[in-house]
Amino acid sequence: MNIPTNLKYTKDHEWVAIDGEIATVGITDFAQKELGDIVYVEVETLDQTLDKDAVFGTVEAVKTVSDLFLPLSGEIIDFNDALESDPEKVNTDPYGDGWMVKVKISDISEIDTLLSSEDYKALIGA
Repeated sequence: MNIPTNLKYTKDHEWVAIDGEIATVGITDFAQKELGDIVYVEVETLDQTLDKDAVFGTVEAVKTVSDLFLPLSGEIIDFNDALESDPEKVNTDPYGDGWMVKVKISDISEIDTLLSSEDYKALIGA
């Protein structure tokens, strides 16, 4: 299972890449495997400011729909438009082309609440 050490993680299986005050967010390799073939990603919160753990969108797989939870408080400043026509990028490249949103972080201290790769491995039993 692919769990990059340079990322942070949530108990809800989102990954976070921090670059200054911008966080790129997607779902983990574990999450996409659990969901199966992803057919649709919906994010209607672009340009909205949300609190940590708020639902920022949904991901739809063949057999289920799952909420996406924001790992850090902030403004959704970008959505990966490529997912509209090619949602399977989440399955094929969850940590690269399958990213979902970029967030302008409003409370940098919340980064300390995220899981390290080792903590995430322990959470999923990897």
